[in-house]
Amino acid sequence: MKLLIGDKNYSSWSMRPWLLLKHFGIPFDEVLIHLNEPGMKAAILAYAPAGSGKVPCLLDDDGSATWDSLAIAETLAERFPQHALWPRDAAARRHARCVSAEMHSGFGELRGNMWMNIRASFPGKNATAGVLADIARIEAIWRQCLDAYGGPFLFGEFGIADAMYAPVAMRFNTWRPALSEVSAAYVERVTAQPAVKAWIDAARQETHAIPYQDVCP
Repeated sequence: MKLLIGDKNYSSWSMRPWLLLKHFGIPFDEVLIHLNEPGMKAAILAYAPAGSGKVPCLLDDDGSATWDSLAIAETLAERFPQHALWPRDAAARRHARCVSAEMHSGFGELRGNMWMNIRASFPGKNATAGVLADIARIEAIWRQCLDAYGGPFLFGEFGIADAMYAPVAMRFNTWRPALSEVSAAYVERVTAQPAVKAWIDAARQETHAIPYQDVCP
């Protein structure tokens, strides 16, 4: 399999399936396509002409494509049932799908105002009322899951739900909003995961830049 991804420093959507593949030891080849460059969409479509022209996109050996981070996660869970990408328990699995889908479709204020930039540091900035409301909801989700399933990750062991929220942890590392002790400790645990550390280390070594995302007005 091949996984088409954008820059590790900026591409929150790419981070999610990459982490799952790395964490669960599923073999794949990585294809990096720089974001915000002329010809980016054409380069993606050259690999996956039936896809959306966006990253991430998972390519099978026969050339068939699965795009969108949550669709890729579901596909991996189906294809590699030996790994507990979703919780084994049906009720926990339903809950994990709910919080993953909420991350996938929501939190627009956080996305728009506290974008992922692993190399940057913008402590205390852009904490608008809308962003703070999104953060409060995320913290409530984390607290509920950690209380219900005992940690150390949202549903016990690291899985799809944690991968979906890992870019939020990266945002919190960059923007440093005020967090509860529970949330701050969870961010530390996610950041310390070997697959996450590998992504962060690679992001810091990248030289390609998107200038407008490297500054905060």
